[in-house]
Amino acid sequence: MDVMTDQLTVSVLGTGIMGAAMARNLTRAGHTVSAWNRTREKAEPLAADGARIADTPADAVRDADVVLTMLYDGPAALEVMRQAAPELRPGTVWAQSTTAGVEAVGELAAFAREHQLAFYDAPVLGTREPAEAGQLLVLAAGPEQERRTVQPVFDAVGARTVWTGDDGAAGSATRLKLVANSWVIAATSATGEALSLAKALGVDPQSFFDAIAGGPLDMGYLRAKAALVLEDRLTPASFAVATAEKDARLIVEAGRQHGVRLDVAAAGAERFRRAAAQGHGDEDMAAAYFASFDD
Repeated sequence: MDVMTDQLTVSVLGTGIMGAAMARNLTRAGHTVSAWNRTREKAEPLAADGARIADTPADAVRDADVVLTMLYDGPAALEVMRQAAPELRPGTVWAQSTTAGVEAVGELAAFAREHQLAFYDAPVLGTREPAEAGQLLVLAAGPEQERRTVQPVFDAVGARTVWTGDDGAAGSATRLKLVANSWVIAATSATGEALSLAKALGVDPQSFFDAIAGGPLDMGYLRAKAALVLEDRLTPASFAVATAEKDARLIVEAGRQHGVRLDVAAAGAERFRRAAAQGHGDEDMAAAYFASFDD
């Protein structure tokens, strides 16, 4: 049978901002979805979309063709998959979408080998809105022979899949994700600092936007993130401050291990840390703006 046209049974482990949206789009695409989250209340709304809510990771992965992990970090993904291990069948496809970092990808791939899973390094680019619309960009690396099974999952959650290699353990997709996120973090930090400097100097932010309008310094992302701050629309978060800090630290560490100093990413991580300490951890990463002010 042609798997591309078949309904799949997909286990989604982690139903936060991104995982819940991905689970919904999988059910809408006609796949059978079992969802699990450490805090069950976050998963329960998915029942209205047709997902089965599992009590444990092992219960969630039972009979799954594909396991999709979208958890906080690499250690969390490994811990949850260890809990799922009793019900994992050899040959099951594992699409690992957590932003885990380069070192952790190797550890996750080793677990997959131990349990005879087909491992796909598959982080995504995009935030809440594209996730909900099924318009994420999937960055993927993994063996060609099982791509016919995993591709319908990527098609349900994303607008496009960019294949970066045929060995998920090499982490080529994660490496690309870290490069992309380094730009996102730098742009977000620069936006917050421009707004905070404008405030300190008594400059109307609109005059800044008017000055750069239509030129090479203008950027849709700048205007979108600035609007969240200026219009006090920092919740619900598209990409939370606490998660951005975690990603920034993964980026800094990846650079350090490969002999590169990433001063902007390090400063970004510190700004996110300060903003979280001020109580903005669950707000959109644009809330790093507040780290510019002592109060």
